[in-house]
Amino acid sequence: MKSKIQLLGPFTQLLPMSQLPTRGALKDSSIPIIEDGGLLVQGDRILDVGPYADLLNTEAGKQAEKITTTGELVVLPGMIDGHTHSCFAGSRARDYAMRNGGQSYLEIAAAGGGIWDTVTQTRKASLDVLRESLVSRCRHFATMGITTLEVKSGYGLNPEEELKMLQAIDGAAEEVPQDLVATCLAAHMAPRDFSGSKTAYLDWIATELLPVVRDKNLATRVDAFVEETAFSPEEIRPYLEKAAEMGFDLTVHADQFSTGGSEVAIACGAKSADHLEASGPREIELFAKSDTIPVALPGASLGLGCAFTPARQLLDAGASLAIASDYNPGSAPMGDLLTQAAILGTFEKLSNAEVLAGITFRAAAALGLEDRGILDTGKRADFIAFPTADYREILYCQGQLRPSKIWIAGEQVL
Repeated sequence: MKSKIQLLGPFTQLLPMSQLPTRGALKDSSIPIIEDGGLLVQGDRILDVGPYADLLNTEAGKQAEKITTTGELVVLPGMIDGHTHSCFAGSRARDYAMRNGGQSYLEIAAAGGGIWDTVTQTRKASLDVLRESLVSRCRHFATMGITTLEVKSGYGLNPEEELKMLQAIDGAAEEVPQDLVATCLAAHMAPRDFSGSKTAYLDWIATELLPVVRDKNLATRVDAFVEETAFSPEEIRPYLEKAAEMGFDLTVHADQFSTGGSEVAIACGAKSADHLEASGPREIELFAKSDTIPVALPGASLGLGCAFTPARQLLDAGASLAIASDYNPGSAPMGDLLTQAAILGTFEKLSNAEVLAGITFRAAAALGLEDRGILDTGKRADFIAFPTADYREILYCQGQLRPSKIWIAGEQVL
């Protein structure tokens, strides 16, 4: 039996974000805006998009259940947060206070902080505790308009604990409204309790963990942190190549404090390279010539007090640009994608079109998802409505204007 058809609207402005390029700079004048727009939805898919009056007179529109909206509303595709560490236990509030007090990363780590602190606390947590805390966070993100959420492992750092995290993500996906995209980040850092070399650790997880992740379908993506404090480009490349041979999509934590990560990401055909605060002209040129999508993480810049990804330069060079929150307990505890994207736009002089593209269809492309990020026939019915008559108010309010209505896979969740 086919699902019933619904006609939703009229919306003051409807921005389908369709027919825009995945790469390069965008002007606000390029955004298609449908005044008094409507959406025909069947099940979890969009049947049609257009002026409400026109849809009302179509055969499907005549048959549809009418969901009439009132008041001023601007509709956009649901936001996609393509880089988060939302599955974890514990807090790193002490780290934040120490960092703002002037202590360095190495000093904080020596005092028991840093990533290893979260690893220790996450290992102590049960699968159920991790799942329940992730469910709570995801439900909160849903109210903010996040309709697809990427979630990484990476605080287990051995096969057993990494599997626990991925199982918690898998379990949470059954309980939350969003679509969760799991990523295996076992190559987050070399664990302190592993006695061998970094290369030996990578070989261990490539042999003992990744085949299980693949066979149990716990993740289709593999990530790695390429940095002086984690893994060098030379150490990580064989691991990424093995993961790709197993059928995993690749993404890389790259160029956060030093360069080298983006180059190996591009060489390995990664879907995205994320962070890029340290990227310079050479890296920007490489992105402009590749299909790897740069992902800016302004939450990390705000959390650490460091430079932003050179977003303006990347776009002007012809590269793409997605924007994600990097929500994590250490360097990016805010977890507010819209606010962070608006702030990045201010500092990097990004147009509204570039920012909105970065959290919708360009974010979908960074995750390798072709069925969302725009509102068009056949796409997932993920869309959000803001209580305003002018879409420019959304970023102008820098995250203080929140969606008042949210639909995920055709179901209204707010």
